[in-house]
Amino acid sequence: MHEMSLVEGMRRVIEDQARVHAFAQVKVLRVEIGRFACVEKPALEFAFDVVMRGSVAEGARLEMIDLVGRALCYDCMIEVEIAERLSPCPDCGGGRLMPVAGEEMRIKDMEVI
Repeated sequence: MHEMSLVEGMRRVIEDQARVHAFAQVKVLRVEIGRFACVEKPALEFAFDVVMRGSVAEGARLEMIDLVGRALCYDCMIEVEIAERLSPCPDCGGGRLMPVAGEEMRIKDMEVI
């Protein structure tokens, strides 16, 4: 379950920001997750609850924001939205696509007190 290590990384970021900005508690953490990031959302929620115990984010609500997958089609030379990593180009039907978005996962923002 790599979601546990992802959340451990988020905890380090949160704790660093708590020291820098002197906040006591995270109420909401918003995380952007790309379609191709290979993140299991139920596992991420479970890991979040476990890993954040004893931290400034204990009891925080985790909001996951889905990001679309995008690729550059080398056949028609446009950037298109794709549902699956190996989908053909929705415009020209070509199969030579290089993903340019959808693999990322990042903290978007936090509501803190």
